[in-house]
Amino acid sequence: MAYELFAYHYDRLMEDMPYAEWLDFLNQCWVKYGQPQTVADLGCGTGNIALPLAQQGYEVFGIDLSEDMLAVAQQKAYEAQREQPFQGRGEVTWLQQDMRDWSLMQPVDAVISLCDCMNYLLEEEDVAQAIRQAYAGLKEGGLFVFDVHTRHQLESYAEEQPFFLNEDDIAYIWTSDYDSERCEIEHALTIFVKDEASSHGADECFRRVEELHSQRAYPLEWLKQELQEAGFREVDVYADFMWKSVAEETERAFFVARK
Repeated sequence: MAYELFAYHYDRLMEDMPYAEWLDFLNQCWVKYGQPQTVADLGCGTGNIALPLAQQGYEVFGIDLSEDMLAVAQQKAYEAQREQPFQGRGEVTWLQQDMRDWSLMQPVDAVISLCDCMNYLLEEEDVAQAIRQAYAGLKEGGLFVFDVHTRHQLESYAEEQPFFLNEDDIAYIWTSDYDSERCEIEHALTIFVKDEASSHGADECFRRVEELHSQRAYPLEWLKQELQEAGFREVDVYADFMWKSVAEETERAFFVARK
């Protein structure tokens, strides 16, 4: 893999992701469950959730394992501040840490992990540890908000693949291999990115980047049980960005757990 290269093309490839819906869900969540001031964003990537929250006035800690993702996020934050200063106490601190083992100087009001980051933990103990760590990093009464792809969503990926993108500056071929017993899917992406230094016309050059990404879906009841065993006293589960109960056809489940 060339993840360090992927980080610098991530936003271009993911520009159709529903970031506005994630932010809207969070804002509705704060109204429903209580407004935080400090937020830890686990698996923050290039900051597409952390930065808008900071711009709204939250004190955000963007936590990710990838140094390159954080480098992109930091540059975006610098540019965003130049264009429009963050509101109120708004600020963002970038930290290279593992979502299973992270720490801050003080506990926070809310921990979030969106964009199906939890699915990238491929063993039950890793998920359980991430949940316990989120509990430890929260103030009493704080919220842990995260979303996960369901089995139904992974099965849909397997049925609908392969996927293709073909644009002037970037293209990819995306195939998926699904293990139904483990409910785990491996996404193989071959990405072609235009080399901006190359000449126009027939001599244009593209750089090839190979990526492998694996995700595993866990039973929602098991996740709820792990949250309760970690100590969360209130656990609610919602479906597909809406305040409705999950069902068999739910693609993305949202958990809201109170310490």
